[in-house]
Amino acid sequence: MPLPDRTEVFICGAGPAGLALAVGLQQQGVPHLLCDRLAEGQNTSRAAVVHARTLERLENLGISQRLVAQGNPIPTFAVCEGETRRLTIDLSALKTAYPYGLIIPQDRTEAILRERLSELGGAVNWSHEVIGIARGDEGATVSVRQEDGTVQQVAARFVIGADGFHSAVREAAEIPFQHGTYPESFILGDVEGHWPLPPDVIQLYLHPEGLMVVVPFSPGHLRIVATCDQAPEHASLDDLSAIATARGPSGVRLERLVWSSRFRIHHGVAERYREGPFLLVGDAAHVHSPAGGQGMNTGIQDAVRLAELLAEAIQDGRPETLDAYERERRPVAEGVVAMTDRMTRLAALKGPMGRGLRSLVLRAVGASSTMRHGIARQIAELDV
Repeated sequence: MPLPDRTEVFICGAGPAGLALAVGLQQQGVPHLLCDRLAEGQNTSRAAVVHARTLERLENLGISQRLVAQGNPIPTFAVCEGETRRLTIDLSALKTAYPYGLIIPQDRTEAILRERLSELGGAVNWSHEVIGIARGDEGATVSVRQEDGTVQQVAARFVIGADGFHSAVREAAEIPFQHGTYPESFILGDVEGHWPLPPDVIQLYLHPEGLMVVVPFSPGHLRIVATCDQAPEHASLDDLSAIATARGPSGVRLERLVWSSRFRIHHGVAERYREGPFLLVGDAAHVHSPAGGQGMNTGIQDAVRLAELLAEAIQDGRPETLDAYERERRPVAEGVVAMTDRMTRLAALKGPMGRGLRSLVLRAVGASSTMRHGIARQIAELDV
């Protein structure tokens, strides 16, 4: 089916941020098109946690309770070395309706967002690849290649880059993105098996060979993320078992590999979030370490706020309303990048001096209820 020749908002990318933006616009009656080059939504779990502030922001879109119904609420984050717990961060005392990290695979989060978009009368245009973007006097023209190879031009007042780190929209807008890359590679695996510790704790393990995070989706179903000097492209069950046995507690027994991946982590923030008719959300605007599970959450919060501002700007005929978007959201991303960078570098300290420094920091935090509560609020993003 051909696309309309014109729309108010063209969204490039139907990941969590693009979907949340589309839901917000659809609910407020703003004409838009949501296109993605893939043939269908992702079926892998990638991001695994939805934090309190994100759930609060999704309430008005009719999504939060659906996520909660399908997720696993985890109230505790623990830093461990082998059998010893060095630090415990308690989320249950947070003043929010969602005093926990909600563990839910990203593919389920995306499916719930798509279901809500469909209920509101919206849709994703799959197999629609953006191959060109030209800025005009009153917006931009987007060239879209459809599944049958035909190319269509769509005029839009605003074009939103929700298309990830290698954003075509950011490139068309000529927005610089200075970033760094962590030296380690990360290995990720979803596994089934026995983990000999409570299923209501997210566990970060510190080890001389690297860090490891263990996230329980449900009893017997785990996410393992670990740093490696040279991670295999597709980690096997044996690879993950070896890492878990070396870095985790005794008694680990992994039985089945569901999915695995290897990735490297960049960290940085786009120089600006808007250039004329172009705006950025999610990974197109900021990338950072997975420590704390902030990435998808920050992107969804970007999208919900941008939907509000776009609706106001279009309905009132005042595009300057959108200036608030960068002013509000870019400092949030800068804070997340700084916090997750500190967490990643602290966890990666090696050698006797590095480990000694880390132990001092963990003891200091553990002895201060104020510091622990502050970290809990940062993780939950409640200070946003």
